[in-house]
Amino acid sequence: MSWLTLPAPAAPHPRDVLALLKPITWFPPMWAFLCGVVSSGVPLSSRWGFLLAGVLLAGPLVCGTSQAVNDWYDRHVDAINEPDRPIPSGRVGGQWGLWIAVTGSLLSALVAWVIGPWVFAATLLGLFFAWAYSAPPLRLKMSGWWGPGAVALSYEGLTWFTGAAVMAGGLPDGRILALLLLYSAGAHGIMTLNDFKAVAGDAAMGIRSLPVILGEGRAARLACAVMLLPQLAVVALLLRWGLPWHGGAVALLIGCQVLAMRRLLRDPARFAPWYGGAGVGPYVLGMLVSAFGIGSLLGSGA
Repeated sequence: MSWLTLPAPAAPHPRDVLALLKPITWFPPMWAFLCGVVSSGVPLSSRWGFLLAGVLLAGPLVCGTSQAVNDWYDRHVDAINEPDRPIPSGRVGGQWGLWIAVTGSLLSALVAWVIGPWVFAATLLGLFFAWAYSAPPLRLKMSGWWGPGAVALSYEGLTWFTGAAVMAGGLPDGRILALLLLYSAGAHGIMTLNDFKAVAGDAAMGIRSLPVILGEGRAARLACAVMLLPQLAVVALLLRWGLPWHGGAVALLIGCQVLAMRRLLRDPARFAPWYGGAGVGPYVLGMLVSAFGIGSLLGSGA
């Protein structure tokens, strides 16, 4: 049978498409979206339709699309390391992985356009990072500096911005922008810790993650500093804005992280996965506490 008569690959089963979009990865951006909603100070009842559209945008659409993009461009590596994934296993065959990624991008842009211009702009930037992270020629994931930065900004900053813009119906308050930028900067350290799970594989594949180029000890210390310093700035801002209780709560959560960091630094390769729960949990709770703080100010008209 010649290639001219080969049948086109069958459409993948919905459960395999869902596996490709990895719903478990939707939680971080949806949490940041929630922080954006809360920080706006706008009552939920006033913009329910836009709120639901924003949740769909932050999770299944933009984040799900980024997962499809990543799996498509990593399909050859996954065929060796993780052959049971939807694309290398053939459950999402032919060009379907690419078509799903392109369709998700277009749907994301369309939904964002309907919500409003600022959400549309943030979504386009998020989609750019989704493709630039995995696709050549940029393939930012090859860099331990640019890759984690792109993911941190997309997962934390842009989705927080989207949540606030959805509720505000326009550009969020400057104090919201300050918080989301600081937490995005800190999240670079979290993404660096994620790279500890594949140091040997990254080195073999030429991926210059920070644990590869700096060594595990130095990379872990840098990640801790990157996580802590922006949060200290958040505490200072909350106190300056007259929110001592919120600032104190974030400071307490920082203290919890410092205790977890002490264990992490004893053996970064061993304890990095553990820190993903023990240390990252207080970090994201601090995001929500800060969001409630600024939301109380904006809600009162301050």
